[in-house]
Amino acid sequence: MNPRRASMIVAGAALCLVLSFGMTRAGGATFIDDLKAKAGAARDAAGGRGVTITFRDRYGWLTRHPVLSGGRDLAPQTRQRVAAAVAAVPGIAGVSWARDGDAQAVSAHCQDDVERILETRTIRFGEASTRLEPSSERLLGEVARSLRPCVGSIIAVTGHTDASGNQKVNVALSQARAEAVRSALIARGIPATNLRAAGLGSARPIEGLDPLDPANRRIEFSVLYTAPVKPTPIDTPGPE
Repeated sequence: MNPRRASMIVAGAALCLVLSFGMTRAGGATFIDDLKAKAGAARDAAGGRGVTITFRDRYGWLTRHPVLSGGRDLAPQTRQRVAAAVAAVPGIAGVSWARDGDAQAVSAHCQDDVERILETRTIRFGEASTRLEPSSERLLGEVARSLRPCVGSIIAVTGHTDASGNQKVNVALSQARAEAVRSALIARGIPATNLRAAGLGSARPIEGLDPLDPANRRIEFSVLYTAPVKPTPIDTPGPE
């Protein structure tokens, strides 16, 4: 190929890339401006006018993982309500508070709320199945509402079985059930990026129970605060 022609092709390709990047960044800025407006309205409606919502990460990138700050004079319940309201805005992939202590306090509160919900009720499946029973579908709705203020945290969903049967089969079944619960929570608005599923089979029976006791068949939730890894830049916005 003629060297001049080749250089023109390369230059043209480079120009296309630059234009594409510029248009994407501009589209991302428009997308974030829309999220800012909706998030601000959600914050105000939840009583959080003193809370600042930042849509840039520490690297300066636009992000769908806004950071909340301020509002220290607000009651803890109001701060939780504000976080949940902002996280519920379509397009927002999760929120966190600016200081670790704030997020840890919210996470601990969510953990307590979920444990209270599950004190007397159990997430149940069909026998040897990953299909949730209707009563458990309703129960997961309550769990999801309690977890929404925790969306800046990692939420571990862990499946357990009793010790009857083959352990390898039990591990696989507990993993599949944990994945089913994870999917059910995602369908109820909990961001997929904040959920982890694991199956332990019968490795961790409830303390004081016979490992063969059917009560060991359970799903547990652990709300663990972790500072988010560098949030995904908003150069290709899309649904979570």
